Amino acid sequence: METDIIRARDYLNEGQLVAIPTETVYGLAANATSTKAVQRIYKAKGRPSTNPLILHFSSLAAIRPYTKEIPEEVEVLAKAFWPGPLTLLLPKSGLVPDIVTAGLPRVAVRIPNHPKTLTLLRQLDFPIAAPSANPSGYISPTTAAHVKQQLGDKVAFVLDGGPCARGLESTILGWNEDGYPTMYRKGVITAEAIENVLHRLPENHKSKTVEAPGMLSSHYAPHTLTVLATDVTMAINEQQGKRIGLISFEKQYQNSLHGIQKEMVLSKDGSLEEVAQKLYAAMHTMDDGELDVIIIEKVPETGIGKAINDRIQRSTQ
Repeated sequence: METDIIRARDYLNEGQLVAIPTETVYGLAANATSTKAVQRIYKAKGRPSTNPLILHFSSLAAIRPYTKEIPEEVEVLAKAFWPGPLTLLLPKSGLVPDIVTAGLPRVAVRIPNHPKTLTLLRQLDFPIAAPSANPSGYISPTTAAHVKQQLGDKVAFVLDGGPCARGLESTILGWNEDGYPTMYRKGVITAEAIENVLHRLPENHKSKTVEAPGMLSSHYAPHTLTVLATDVTMAINEQQGKRIGLISFEKQYQNSLHGIQKEMVLSKDGSLEEVAQKLYAAMHTMDDGELDVIIIEKVPETGIGKAINDRIQRSTQ
């Protein structure tokens, strides 16, 4: 076992905070069964106590004791998508401290798809609670450098697993009172992908009540004023006289439009998967660029484009 994984394990066993890599974003991890350790997560992030956390496990078998039941559809989804960027909301057992779920009756669980973190989880006698490793509401980190820049010495150790492969937080799925699958947060795993497995299309959760992690309307936001643009030319014209940074989908505008100080094109091939992987890193770069405004071009509302636009929209609140 690698030395860095051993160090991460030892810090977690001591009740300390460790930043871990996943395929989505870096997480701020602590022993999920220790109220004191979980409190450290909330304090380090400045996270509202009403915002629940996701628990990470190495296997479905490891999840079972922390839930009251594992319905058949969970097993079907687990076979199709785990390890991977899908989080499921399940009735929690008494092993899950109320602080983890913000007092709610369901716990969010997933199996992350990153070799270092999976190896780490297999070395622990407990699951880890791990929201994104950044100050609450700010841009999620997709590299170890982002974590160190944002949280510094609030974290005992950063387990560096390289850039995150998928770049967007996990899809969160639960079941409503009628037992119908309901999506609480859009992600890389789309509603259509879930429909292909369950043979019924999840509905979108409509209430503004926080019932799962990642539901706050203002989230993933740079410190710099951020604007979502359906029409880039119009958005640039509306911000004339300001230092403008543009994050565009696949087309480069800087040569044809005046007033753009810095531009980053997310995918010259128009790949939404590439956009998802690069979006947060681009937002970090722009936020460090001494700009007055960041304009982000809306992507097509197809597939994971819905999740990408969801994150951009929340960053502008």
